[in-house]
Amino acid sequence: MTKASGPPGVSGEAWVRRALRRPRPVARAATALAVRRPFLMVGIMLAGVGACVVMPLSRAAGDQAARDPAATRGTPFTGTAAVGALFTSSDGHLGSHFCTASVVDSKAGDLAVTAAHCVDGKNAALVFAPDYANGKTPYGLWPVTKVYVDRAWSSGQSQDDDIAFIRIGQPGSTTPIEDVTGAETLATKTAVKQLVEVIGYPDGGSQAITCENWTSQPMADQLQFDCGGYTDGTSGGPFLADVNAATGQGTVIGIIGGLDQGGYTPQVSYSIEFEQNVADLYKTAVAGG
Repeated sequence: MTKASGPPGVSGEAWVRRALRRPRPVARAATALAVRRPFLMVGIMLAGVGACVVMPLSRAAGDQAARDPAATRGTPFTGTAAVGALFTSSDGHLGSHFCTASVVDSKAGDLAVTAAHCVDGKNAALVFAPDYANGKTPYGLWPVTKVYVDRAWSSGQSQDDDIAFIRIGQPGSTTPIEDVTGAETLATKTAVKQLVEVIGYPDGGSQAITCENWTSQPMADQLQFDCGGYTDGTSGGPFLADVNAATGQGTVIGIIGGLDQGGYTPQVSYSIEFEQNVADLYKTAVAGG
């Protein structure tokens, strides 16, 4: 299972073509906040003095605790303006949503980021619906006019380059989407371990889900995020750090994709690390090349 799905009438195998991958590593759970760990009362008798010390019950060596992804699930929420669902479109009619994307700050204000496996090589017309929920599109529908992927992805579907920037705009309008929805900030070369909020639109769902946890690194050039409920359709969903509680906007340090095109199970999701390749691709998209 990957976390992108195809439009009606197109098989998953045809919709998501997979490149040869390295052996899948054993999933490592991300660390959780100490306040969320159970506590174990341990009585320690000190020399000549009786004392009882409260110690956290650790699930790993040392003082590192891990959140169980099976016990932590993404929860439905009303959404945020800069994150939305990607739909297919035919003759002006929306198909099903199949992936997730988020608006990122750019000079022209018309770019969003998603996973390359969501949009590269798709023949169907694609439409972005920011803050889609329960059949409503409060910020309108924005057709995808151009897709930018790295050469390493287009030539060999490199799992370390599973990212795409998409240009979006409304016909007959000169107002960029960023002026309507606001935008996330794009960051590259950030710390591997960060507390992030991940947003995605599961297939068949009427609204987005969200979950917060720490990232980890299962292998070089990849990030891991553990939380249940991230099924097909959540591919492209942003890993948001430093989210502003008032605006819902944050810093994109990853997107669901990469290893196993985002993950084989709903409990574990992956992202490529945003390194120089992402910075270079972003520059290409900004320049309109």
